[in-house]
Amino acid sequence: MDWEYIDLLAKQWVMEAGDKIRDSFTKTLNIQTKSNPNDLVTNIDQEIEQFFIDKIRKTFPNQRILGEEGFGDEVSNLDGVVWIIDPIDGTMNFIHQQRNFAISLGVYENGIGKIGIIYDVAHGELYHAINGKGAFMNDTQLPPLSKGTVKESIIALNATWVMENHRIDHNLLIPLVREARGTRSYGTAALEMVFVATGRVDAYISMRLSPWDVAAGAVIISELGGVVTNLRGKKIDFLSKDSLLVAKPGLHQTIIKDYLKEGKW
Repeated sequence: MDWEYIDLLAKQWVMEAGDKIRDSFTKTLNIQTKSNPNDLVTNIDQEIEQFFIDKIRKTFPNQRILGEEGFGDEVSNLDGVVWIIDPIDGTMNFIHQQRNFAISLGVYENGIGKIGIIYDVAHGELYHAINGKGAFMNDTQLPPLSKGTVKESIIALNATWVMENHRIDHNLLIPLVREARGTRSYGTAALEMVFVATGRVDAYISMRLSPWDVAAGAVIISELGGVVTNLRGKKIDFLSKDSLLVAKPGLHQTIIKDYLKEGKW
C-alpha cells in the first residue's frame, strides 16, 4: 500500500472540503437534530461527507468508509483499509461560532492507524501524520511530547464531568481539576487532541466519543509519543463509543493511577 500517495490525495480532498465549508459561512444552514436537541447536523456536514465518499469510492473502490453521517458502509470490523471520517467535528461550534471545529479523517488498515488528518478550517491549520513518519502542522514537524505533571498541566475537560452525571463518579475528577494548573473546553474532540499534540493543552478527557471523533487524532498523538486510551487505560475500540484519555507520557499514567483509580469505577 502506497501510504504517501493515499496521504497526498487525502490532504488534497481535505483542503478542498475546507474551501467548501468556508464558502458556506455566508449561506443559510439547514440545521437538524439527531439523538437530542444539542446533537446537531447541518446540510454542510452531510454534503462534505458525501464529497469524501464520492472521492474515495472512485479512487479506492475496494476500501470501506465509516462516516458520522451514515452515508458510508456498514462497518462491523476493521479488516482491510477503512476510512473513518467526521466531516465537521464540533458542529455546534460551526453553527454558533464558525470556528473551533475541524475536519477529521483517519485511515486504518487491519485496525492499525496509518494516516491521521485534522484540519482546523477557520485557522488554516492542517495537522497530519503517517504512521512511522512523524506528525506535522502544515509543513512544520511537531516535536515529540515531553513528560508532564498534573500541577503544571492544562487539561481539556468539559465541566459536565465534574458535576453529578451517570457516566463517571465526578468526585474522582474534582481533585484533578483542583490540582491542575487550569482546565479548558473547546467542544471538538479532534482539535482538543491536536492541542495535546502541539502542547497547547497537556491532556484531554471525555466520557463518550465515537470512532470518527478520535481516529485521526489517535494517529497524530501516537506519532509524538503521547498516549491514547479509554479512561480505564485500555485500547480504544474504533467500532463503538468509548471514553477517552489523551495525554503526555507520564501524565497519562498519573491520571489513571492517582485520580481515575486504574478503572475501579
